[in-house]
Amino acid sequence: MISLKVHSKYSEKRLFLALISVFVGMTLLSCDTNKQTDFDQLEEEILQLHEQQRDFHFQKDSIAFARQLSPDFISVNRGEISKPTEEQTLKRYHNYFSNVEFIKWDDVSKPVIRFSDDGSLAYTIVDKIVEVAYRNEEGETIKGQTHFAWTAIYRKTEDGWKIECVSSTNKPDREELEE
Repeated sequence: MISLKVHSKYSEKRLFLALISVFVGMTLLSCDTNKQTDFDQLEEEILQLHEQQRDFHFQKDSIAFARQLSPDFISVNRGEISKPTEEQTLKRYHNYFSNVEFIKWDDVSKPVIRFSDDGSLAYTIVDKIVEVAYRNEEGETIKGQTHFAWTAIYRKTEDGWKIECVSSTNKPDREELEE
C-alpha cells in the first residue's frame, strides 16, 4: 500500500493538481477525436460494390442490385429526375435483367473514386461499355452496345455503403450526332 505524507497545505494542493492533471491527460488521450480515416480501405469497399454490380447484372439479381440503393435514392437519367420506390426499382431491374443477356459490362477505365473529408460520403465516376443481346418481336437475336458514363454518390450507413444518387448518360452514336 502506498502511503503519502503531506507536510503542508501547499503540498496537498500540488498533489491534488498533479492527480487532476494526470486524470485529465489520461482521459484526453483515451478520447482520440482525430481518428484517422483509412481511405485506401474505403476505396477498396467501393470497388468491391462496383464489382458486385457487374456480378448482379450477369446473374440477373435485381433484388441484390436494388439493395445497394438507399431508401431515398434519386435517379438522374435522360433529362429526368426521379425518386423511385424500392418496388419500382425492383420491377424496372427485374424487367431489364429478364429481357437481355449481358455480353459485356466492362469499365473503359478504372472508376474515379473520391471521398468527403470524414469518409462518410463517396462518389464514383464510371466509364463503361455495356453490350447486350435480346430477342426482337420477330424472335431474332439482336446485339446492342452502349457507351455509358455515370456518377454514383454513396453514403456510409450502419448497413454499409448505400447509393444515394446516380446521374447517368450514354454517348450518342455517330449516326445520331449526324442527324
